[in-house]
Amino acid sequence: MAYSGYFKPKNPQKYRGNPTNIVYRSLWERKFMVFCDNNPSILQWGSEEIIIPYRAPDGKIRRYYPDFWIKVREKSGKIEKYIIEVKPKKQTQPPNEKNKRTASYRNAALTYAKNQTKWSAAREYCEDRQMSFLILTEDHLGV
Repeated sequence: MAYSGYFKPKNPQKYRGNPTNIVYRSLWERKFMVFCDNNPSILQWGSEEIIIPYRAPDGKIRRYYPDFWIKVREKSGKIEKYIIEVKPKKQTQPPNEKNKRTASYRNAALTYAKNQTKWSAAREYCEDRQMSFLILTEDHLGV
């Protein structure tokens, strides 16, 4: 997932933000951008256009930029808004405790704790605005 670059939408009018400066930080994010750009049910979308303040595990106030914001016309005709985070499945689950003494375990545990605080803040943000928060993994993206 170390691939990054600029995405040029075919439907720039759907993009909320500057459509000439859309950055993807992984091929998974790029795949989701193509989906948003091409899917007629997605009325609007944005990438890292929303800022959510949160208190990090170290106690400091930080800013979280969720990967995507989308506005969708559901099959029922109802319009819904979502904040989407694209992450590897392993970062959405607590690390395996059998290797507690390794540096990789400590890094995984810190990443998991940071993600949980960000996602908790995102859920509150969405709840206050009648939106939904979703985390998409490789399972959802079909990769």
